[in-house]
Amino acid sequence: MDEIEVQFLDDVAKEELKAPVLIEGLPGIGHVGKLVAEHMIQELGAKKVAEIHSIFFPPQVIIDEHGTVRLANNELYYYAGETHQFLFLVGDYQATSSEGHYLLADAYLDIAAECGVSRIYTLGGYGVGHLVDEPRVLGAVNFPGLRGMIEDAGGVVGRDEPGGGIIGAAGLLLGLGVSRSIEGICLMGETSGYLVDPRSAASLLKVLSTLLAIEIDPTRLEQRACEMEHVLQKLIDGERGAQDDELRYIV
Repeated sequence: MDEIEVQFLDDVAKEELKAPVLIEGLPGIGHVGKLVAEHMIQELGAKKVAEIHSIFFPPQVIIDEHGTVRLANNELYYYAGETHQFLFLVGDYQATSSEGHYLLADAYLDIAAECGVSRIYTLGGYGVGHLVDEPRVLGAVNFPGLRGMIEDAGGVVGRDEPGGGIIGAAGLLLGLGVSRSIEGICLMGETSGYLVDPRSAASLLKVLSTLLAIEIDPTRLEQRACEMEHVLQKLIDGERGAQDDELRYIV
């Protein structure tokens, strides 16, 4: 097995995959970016076109509902509508080493260049360490002229946020994209960092949809957010009940 293998599906004509926009939603904090990208794939009916395997992914297999294993991989999906064409990069994992992060990001950019991508949107979460009722969407760009677009779409571009920079594919695709003249915008939804966060994903989707000038129904994400908040409230109530029982025992 090579360090990185990109395998296009048999029924896919690689030379016909042309899109000006790549949307990256690999796993990260709160799975915010992953939720948004997979939601868009489902809502748009994007087609899977390739699998990416790498020795830089964790040394494990994924077990499906039938008990059958498969190698961990990332995947490319393609959507071609009347007015929009997108490539989506989603999957199981990011790299487990610094070298792997750089080499995989470079491979992703090779694919983007071959497909005519001129702008990349990377999606992720920004962990704040506490629950957020109305998550902000923070942004960063690799060319200064893009900043105003984020602000016009309802996002926030701050000098000190996110603190510590952007780790993984979400940051490297922007940084390495500069030398290839590929524009990059990173969007990060505020999230506690403790749980999968569909509420933050819904906020990010709103900003991204505005930037892309496309309508994506957020209903399923919002429903998942309500379900997650219901589960969280039950956990909080259970914890309070346990504390009350302890106090009664002490008294």
